[in-house]
Amino acid sequence: MITPTDFADPEALAAALRESQYVADEGLATAIFLALRLGKPLLLEGAPGVGKTEAAKAVAAILGRRMIRLQCYEGIDAGHALYEWNYPRQLLSLRQHGDEATDLYTDEFLIERPLLAALKEPEHTVLLIDEIDRSDHEFEAFLLEFLSDFQISIPETGTRRASVPPVVILTSNRTRELHEALRRRCVYHWIAYPEPAKEAEIIMLRAGDVAEATARAVAAAVSDLRALPLSKPPGISEAVEWANAASLIEGTGGARWPEAFRRAIGVVVKDEEDLDYLDDKIGDILDRACA
Repeated sequence: MITPTDFADPEALAAALRESQYVADEGLATAIFLALRLGKPLLLEGAPGVGKTEAAKAVAAILGRRMIRLQCYEGIDAGHALYEWNYPRQLLSLRQHGDEATDLYTDEFLIERPLLAALKEPEHTVLLIDEIDRSDHEFEAFLLEFLSDFQISIPETGTRRASVPPVVILTSNRTRELHEALRRRCVYHWIAYPEPAKEAEIIMLRAGDVAEATARAVAAAVSDLRALPLSKPPGISEAVEWANAASLIEGTGGARWPEAFRRAIGVVVKDEEDLDYLDDKIGDILDRACA
C-alpha cells in the first residue's frame, strides 16, 4: 500500500497524479504534498469546474484508497455527517426478543455516515468534504471540532478516534467566506482556471483520441467564454467533453471546423440565457480559436 510519505517531493507526487490523468501545477502539487506529510486537512478553493473534486479523486487513486465523499448542502447537520441509529432495526429486535433483547446500541445498529467511516479506516480512505461553503456556520463550527481532534463522541458507546490522522480534503466554491479558524487548520490552495496551453494539455490527456490542434482550439475558445459574463462558465470537464463531441461530429463527416464546434455547443454551454447571449458572438470566438 502506498503511504503519504512515499512521495519524496512535490514533483514525484505531480508525476503520480499525471499517471492518474490529473495535471497539477507546482503550487497544487506542493499543497497536496505538504498536507499529506504534515497530516493536515487540505482546503481547495476555486470556481466550479476547475478540478477541485477531481483532485481529491486523483489523490485517492494514487494512494490506492477508497474515497468517502460528504456532499455539503444548506441544512446539513451532524447526523447526516457522523452517524445515525437504525431505529427500525432496533424496534424489530425488541419485538423479536422482548425482554431478552440484546444491547440496542452496538455497531450492529449503527449507520455510519462519512465522518465516522473515515475515522474507522483512516489508512484506507480519503475523506472528501465537498462544497463546505454550501453548509451553514453551525455545521462549519461542528466540523472545526472534528478536524481538530479527529474524534467523535457517541454518547451510547463512547469516543471513537482515528488511529492515524486521516487524509481529508475540503473544497469550496467561495460562495461565502469560511471561518478563519477552519482555514488555519488546513493547508490552503486556490485553484484557478488553467492557462490555455495547460488546458490543452489536460484535454489531450483526458479526451482520448483528440488531435492537438483540436485541443488547442477548445482551450482557446473556453478561455474566451470564461471572460464573458456567463451565468455558468464552462469548467475543465466541459472543455474535455466539447473536444470529444466536436471530434465525433467532424469524424462522421457532419461538419468541419469550426462548424463542428458550434454544433456541439450544448456540451460546453448548458444554460438557455447563456446560449442566447452567445448567439451573435460564438462565431467570432470559434473563428479565432480555429485560426
